[in-house]
Amino acid sequence: MQRVASLFLPQLPIERLRGNERPATLPEAPPANALRFPEPIDDDPGACSVPRGGGWRPGARWARDGALGRRPSRSDMEALPAHQRPTMREMGRRSEHAEHPFKAMRSDDGHSGTLAAAPSWAAWWGTPTVLVTRSGQKDIITAASPRALELGLLPGMAAAHARALVADLDVRDAEPDADRAWLDRLALHAARQWTPTASVSGLDGLWFDLSGTTHLFGGEDHFCRRLLAFLKRLGFTARIAVAGTPGAAHALARFGGRPITLLAPGEEAQAIADLPLAALRLEPEALVAAARFGLERIADLYPMPRGPLARRLGLATVDRLDQARGSLAEPIVPVVPAEAPRVTRHLLEPIGTPESIAQVITDLVDDLVVLLRTRGLGARAVLLIANRVDGEAQRLGIGASRATRDERHLKRMFALKISELDPGLGIEAMHLAVPYHEPLGAQAAGALLESSGKTRDIAPLVDQLGTRAGVSALFRLSSRESDVPERAMRRVSPLATPTGWPGWKRPVRLLKRPEPLANVVALLPDHPPRRFVWRGQSYRVVAGDGPERIHGEWWRSPQEMWAVRDYFRVEAEGGARFWLFRRGDGVEAETGDLSWYMHGMFG
Repeated sequence: MQRVASLFLPQLPIERLRGNERPATLPEAPPANALRFPEPIDDDPGACSVPRGGGWRPGARWARDGALGRRPSRSDMEALPAHQRPTMREMGRRSEHAEHPFKAMRSDDGHSGTLAAAPSWAAWWGTPTVLVTRSGQKDIITAASPRALELGLLPGMAAAHARALVADLDVRDAEPDADRAWLDRLALHAARQWTPTASVSGLDGLWFDLSGTTHLFGGEDHFCRRLLAFLKRLGFTARIAVAGTPGAAHALARFGGRPITLLAPGEEAQAIADLPLAALRLEPEALVAAARFGLERIADLYPMPRGPLARRLGLATVDRLDQARGSLAEPIVPVVPAEAPRVTRHLLEPIGTPESIAQVITDLVDDLVVLLRTRGLGARAVLLIANRVDGEAQRLGIGASRATRDERHLKRMFALKISELDPGLGIEAMHLAVPYHEPLGAQAAGALLESSGKTRDIAPLVDQLGTRAGVSALFRLSSRESDVPERAMRRVSPLATPTGWPGWKRPVRLLKRPEPLANVVALLPDHPPRRFVWRGQSYRVVAGDGPERIHGEWWRSPQEMWAVRDYFRVEAEGGARFWLFRRGDGVEAETGDLSWYMHGMFG
């Protein structure tokens, strides 16, 4: 029994354009826990402020110190600036109440009773929007936003007429090629994730052959709800219908009026009887002829003889009617995901020596490069599969930081890892597959006389080092927007370009956490230390520079409101140079406890 689903995206051109412009219009929201769970600058909070065996609780400090002379009310706290309001712990509470973690989450797995409404367009585009395409000497509307539809702007209307009706109309060019490319991507995703048979249906939907697959998703209703929820998260409005024929599913999805329509087998003729003739996907000439004869609904065609019907409306009308009712087959031509590039060598005799294995790998790489060049692709990952005579498959993979099809580079990386291959009693077949690839066009080799100062590509070097030491061992340091040193650096890809480095000097090596110093001798408040002990070794300072004052980031945590660090660059006997800091400015006690820490080393 065949079951076909038709997916209809009524606002695909408009919603796809909206999705492309969404990052530019919506500000990036800060993390939900940016203020509730800050990263304190204080690296050594000291001893616990709660004494054992009684005493004041930390939360009672507000009442004990008598900051307001009485117990503060909610109005007192709300009158203070946000950065001066006491925390819940200072008000005597250990923590704030928490909402149920799954209370605000909406189900997208089909268990909910009704589908949530589509997002409001007023929040995205306040002005009506239409897409137009050139037809002869005038622009014709091909798609309109819901706001434009409410104002009476329909597809097929002239753009000049629409501008005369609506003064603040936003007119944009239609992009049918981009819409078709998006549908092709969705069909490929469906073929990989939902059903093997998926096809593009015009410029506004897809067809799915669900025969024998819906039980994997909990039934047809469950599958439809999951699909609509998936598209809603992408920002698309959709309707879906499931029937026994593609024609009936196509008609019910577009003219049924419900988000989900599930039609029982054998009821196609009765279900589509009251739908307009346009639901049969007829040609415009056939629709004009039907209107001339007074035919408006599909049920009007049922009692008509086939011969007169074919002469008046065309033979295609009869075929569409029979396909919708199930008396004529309508095949669905599925999209076929592109297979990963793969080459194979079957050996006459099993091999096991390193030389013979290296020779076969060389031949496989040569064949793979030819295949990649033919398809215009570059490999990001290459997998070697060696089938042994005992039935076990040995796998060996290499990766590239950039798409490549350089045979010398690929052979060199396989040579670095060939020792990990265990031939056992012998290898009888070897395969090379490219599970991850990217488009790679032709590249200019350069002139015969090199006169430019073009830098060499370090991607091959990065690949070889990554093959030896591991991918995680290679990285570059880049900056992050923060004044606190341990927050101002982050790891990036070895091929990324670090940006935004500060103008002031920073040590080559920065400790993950500052380490405390002991027996520090220093003259307060603006002099570097003369002596200190770090990791059990005593150092005598012969030169120093500073201080460089860094304040805490009060917008991250109230604890950093008055926090201060004074950094010094010092040189000890023997030439070692360190980066030290003192907590506090040496004047105000609120800024720090005047303890010293080691944070980095120069050179």
